[in-house]
Amino acid sequence: MAEREEKTIATNRRARHDYEVLRTVEAGLVLTGTEVCSLRENNCQVKDSFAMVRNGEAWLMGLHIAPYSHGNIANPDPDRNRKLLLHKKEIRSLQEAVREKGMALVPLRLYFNKANLVKVEIAVCRGKKLYDKRASIAKRDSARDIDRALKERNR
Repeated sequence: MAEREEKTIATNRRARHDYEVLRTVEAGLVLTGTEVCSLRENNCQVKDSFAMVRNGEAWLMGLHIAPYSHGNIANPDPDRNRKLLLHKKEIRSLQEAVREKGMALVPLRLYFNKANLVKVEIAVCRGKKLYDKRASIAKRDSARDIDRALKERNR
């Protein structure tokens, strides 16, 4: 029997550019059946979403899951808030981390795990300043130049 691997549904590439990732946590999502079917068709947008802790529960806000193409009138609202499934201890630690100034909970990617369950990778992030973004761009460019030079040398 073949070993299953994680299938990425959507990634938030902008998050790694705008934020410094300090720690990541894997969380489950409370979804309806048609939302899961829609995710299997990769109809999801994570770009402007964020997570927050309210009344001891973690919520994912702004995640857009398009209505399922073969669904009926019972399709849920595509932009509704979705509950994150985490242990109480994890929720408390995330809440403590976000209390600091400049910290945020940002979803990095949405994926199906090996058991075919929908999971979201939440990161505790600190917002980058403009000069931090420039430094990371310069670092990436220099690494690309080094790789090119090594490739030319090995030919």
